[in-house]
Formats: sequence, C-alpha cells, structure tokens
Amino acid sequence: MRKFVFSSAMIGVLAGGWNILRATRTGPRDWRLALMWIGWLLSSAVAIGTVIQDADDRQIET
Repeated sequence: MRKFVFSSAMIGVLAGGWNILRATRTGPRDWRLALMWIGWLLSSAVAIGTVIQDADDRQIET
C-alpha cells in the first residue's frame, strides 16, 4: 500500500482526479467532460501499472 501512496505518479493522478471532480460539479456536462474522465481513467491505469512494475523490478534486484 505504501508504494502506491508515495508514488509521484499516483499523486499526480489524484490531483488530476480532484480537478476533474471539481470540473464535473461546476462545469457544463458535454462530450469534453466524458473525454476528461476517459483520459483520467487511462492515466490511472498507466500509473498503477508503473507502480506495480517498479515494485516487481525492485523485488527482482534484491
């Protein structure tokens, strides 16, 4: 769990999610909002995959 909390990729994803959540609450609901959420989901998947791969690489080295 600690590897996810202290990862800069995950911190960036959380910050982006916060901004998209604010935009969802206050902004217009159109196709751009859907694209923002899709982009955020893809970014989250990449960040999670990167953290897992880095953890696996560190485990192999030791």
